[in-house]
Amino acid sequence: MTWQATALTLFPAMFPGTLGQSLAGRALERGIWSMEARDMRDYGLGRHRVVDDTPFGGGAGMVMRPDVVAAAIAGIERAGRPLVYPTPRGRPLAQADIRRYAAGPGVVVLCGRYEGVDERVLEASGAEQVSIGDYILSGGEVAATVLLDACVRLLPGVMGSGESAVEESFADGLLEYPLYTKPAQWDGRDVPEVLLSGHHAAIAKWRHAASETVTQARRPDLWAAYQARTGQDTPRIAGPRADADRLN
Repeated sequence: MTWQATALTLFPAMFPGTLGQSLAGRALERGIWSMEARDMRDYGLGRHRVVDDTPFGGGAGMVMRPDVVAAAIAGIERAGRPLVYPTPRGRPLAQADIRRYAAGPGVVVLCGRYEGVDERVLEASGAEQVSIGDYILSGGEVAATVLLDACVRLLPGVMGSGESAVEESFADGLLEYPLYTKPAQWDGRDVPEVLLSGHHAAIAKWRHAASETVTQARRPDLWAAYQARTGQDTPRIAGPRADADRLN
């Protein structure tokens, strides 16, 4: 079954955009997933197809009207797909969310513009409000692209190696271990000897310990959650490479 993505947007020409390239683009051509960009201005009011108005209570900017947005949502067949609204006010989008979306029939992404969308239609529609980071974008289209790219790469048949998704950052609650390739020595820097040993068990142990070290140094929030779940007190890697900056 084809995984279906729909973007409700005022700028449908922004899709598929980068999603039409590389892995996602090839998967789109092969029919593993589909992309529809629905223009919300088609549901705008009057001759000028108005989609926004001034905010009650005053303030700068404009707000997308609930009647227009509701009509756009009603105009699509969701078929069990969640409605997701990217917004800085949402909860942080996590890999667990991405796995859940990718495991379903698809997703509908509501792309806000101006100052945002009237809260009443978000409540009425049951939209999941998620944030891709603590910063402001011009609109939801870029955030939608981020979300969809993360989902598509998890669909069966998209990535070349099934192990790739298993060993990535966040797969087990940790950041990914540092990566190295040829040459073995570059700019006076050596690849860790264990990675050249061919000893798979030792390599796996080093990689897991390195993931712990990097996570503790760079993402204390993830490290705290990992500690709570596993009871791990300190990273299990010693020596000069325990420093996260030198690990990378």
